[in-house]
Amino acid sequence: MESQSLSPMVHRLVLPAGHWPDLLSFLLSRFRHVSREVWLGRFAEGRVWDSEQRPCQPNMPYRPGLALFYQREEIQEIPVPFREQVLYRDERLLVVDKPHFLACMPAGQHQRETLLYRLQQRLDLPNLSALHRLDRETAGVMLLCIDPRCRDAYQALFRLRQVQKTYHAVARFRPELSFPLHYRSHMQERADSFLMEEVEGEANSETVMTLLEHNGQWARYELQPLTGKKHQLRLHMARLGIPIRHDRWYPTLSPIASDDFSHPLQLLAKDIRFIDPYSGEARCFSSQQTLLLP
Repeated sequence: MESQSLSPMVHRLVLPAGHWPDLLSFLLSRFRHVSREVWLGRFAEGRVWDSEQRPCQPNMPYRPGLALFYQREEIQEIPVPFREQVLYRDERLLVVDKPHFLACMPAGQHQRETLLYRLQQRLDLPNLSALHRLDRETAGVMLLCIDPRCRDAYQALFRLRQVQKTYHAVARFRPELSFPLHYRSHMQERADSFLMEEVEGEANSETVMTLLEHNGQWARYELQPLTGKKHQLRLHMARLGIPIRHDRWYPTLSPIASDDFSHPLQLLAKDIRFIDPYSGEARCFSSQQTLLLP
């Protein structure tokens, strides 16, 4: 399913394959944090429409592939008290060091307090777009495209797996585990939530893990994802019995106050490497942030 933010309050959603009796049933299933009353209000006020700008109705039959647009209500966002750092900029590419707790793009409860919106305003770059994503809880290096004409060429690098990423993570030390470790599994999204799970089947996710240091209780690991599944590193670490420190999702979903910034997930996108499709130059960008052992 493709979901894209067009402005802080308008979103585009391409409906995935599936069977729901009507549009409202799907939306309630997909966005469990949004009540039936809120969706009915959006429909009644004409804030749900299709690609032809025709208002949609809640009882419309579900049509996979339909491009749906919806407008959210204005919300009071809690400011994220950490600032992104620009690492590099040219006429095509912007590289930034994202802090923990800052969402990449407008979605859900996060609209203006997002990396993309902040940079568009701060640098006066209205056409800026993200080339990939990091979880809101994850910090580190991110690539964004300044010139829309160059977006496809850079995104092709990700589709063709020509971008190498290295992450650092802090988790428990388990002396019985032998590193380096090559972990593979078949991952899919759970039917009842936004979380991922492992199921039987041919592996569709791969991570190479290396032990960098430990103090007998905690360790810092280097993680190299060879695939780009949602929550891949978090799930793989949890399945090995070494969930990433301060992970509120894996292995168990735990509530957290939206204004609690005291325990950042100890996962950092440390390095990103690729060959620039325009200059042919080997690029390598590194986060200035560091994870420390407790």
